[in-house]
Amino acid sequence: MLVWFLPLFLLFLMIGLPVFFGMLAAPGLLLYLNGQERDLSLLYRNVYNGMDSFPLMAIPFFMLAGELMNRGGITMRLVEFSQAMMGHLRGGLAHVNILSSMLFAGLSGSAVADTSALGSMLIPAMEREGYTRRFAAAITAASSVIGPIIPPSGIMIIYAYVMGESVAALFLAGIVPGILVGLGLMIAVKLMADRYDFPASRSKATWGERGQASIKAFFPLLTPVIILGGILGGVFTPTEAAAVAVAYAILIGMFVLHTLRLKDLPDVLMRAAMTSAVVLLLVGAAMAFKTVVSLSHAPEALAAFILSLSENPLVLLFLINLLLFIVGMFLDAGPAIIILGPILAPIFTNLGIDSIHFAIIMSVNLTVGLATPPMGLVLFVASSVSGEKVETIAKAILPFLLVEVIVIFLITFIPEISMTIPRLTGFAN
Repeated sequence: MLVWFLPLFLLFLMIGLPVFFGMLAAPGLLLYLNGQERDLSLLYRNVYNGMDSFPLMAIPFFMLAGELMNRGGITMRLVEFSQAMMGHLRGGLAHVNILSSMLFAGLSGSAVADTSALGSMLIPAMEREGYTRRFAAAITAASSVIGPIIPPSGIMIIYAYVMGESVAALFLAGIVPGILVGLGLMIAVKLMADRYDFPASRSKATWGERGQASIKAFFPLLTPVIILGGILGGVFTPTEAAAVAVAYAILIGMFVLHTLRLKDLPDVLMRAAMTSAVVLLLVGAAMAFKTVVSLSHAPEALAAFILSLSENPLVLLFLINLLLFIVGMFLDAGPAIIILGPILAPIFTNLGIDSIHFAIIMSVNLTVGLATPPMGLVLFVASSVSGEKVETIAKAILPFLLVEVIVIFLITFIPEISMTIPRLTGFAN
């Protein structure tokens, strides 16, 4: 009877039940009807146990660091830097939007924070320059998925926590794929700019202006260097690195740039707490959900089914990408990783796929799902920031999603894209 937990969960989502409650109600109801009251108490106890983890503390700290930098005007400095470098190109503000997302990714590691922080500035600016609001919202949503790919990444921290992988190795493996997504989106914007005659946002900046913008952005751009350098050098753990990022954001905002005030902190802490609570509750529910998945023996059945389709790892990778893409349409990346990671990863590592490579395939695929209709979270955030309907943003984002799907298949079938940096630094074989 327990094998019905997934259809019941999807039914709850379709009728509008929040994901957190659906992940607990579906298996909980089936356990009750099955007479497994002891397992029912285990299910809800695992909600807390799933969140009670030192490595997961990195997530609220990175969320807080992103909020501090946004409130302290650091986001604006990254946008000004991007505009000085790329604002003169045709479709300049669209390029600025993408480059800003790539830079902001090194600070927050969150697609939602990216969409909210950059969208509130760049969507109105793009509209004033003659872009349609739906295009501005679509490019903001599409580029925001770079946030959890380029390190630091909350999604990769969750994957490492669930699967016992090295956070440093996953962070390093995400650098090139994240840059590749950004470059792919820029190529798409370039093609669209030539066809639809997009405007340039400004005349070409002088080297003096570029130098001035670089100086202003120097301290913010130092953040990922400190985080990654500390982790790779063994100075601190990823969780400690996240705490260091918070301390650095306060130091820069209050004492160097003087853009963050003491009275700003309560609101910043509240916003970070609310965002972190949503993520950690989903993680806790997903860990509890995973308990029932194992009780139902669904992983073994799914593994046998997948292996019966083909013995060719390349064919199976293609099929699993389709599965992950569909899952990403309906389920948030963190819970999807917790539920599917332990099922799928062993299958592919046994077929000779490197565990770090598969982790990046899964993380990038589910991250792109954040911008995929009908349930993509960043589509709803972009809608609330821009005031545009989700349906119109979903239509406008399709060309950019096509680019991101192409990048996913490149990452899948060319392992060197994600594995070169971890191998060169000794974090992968």
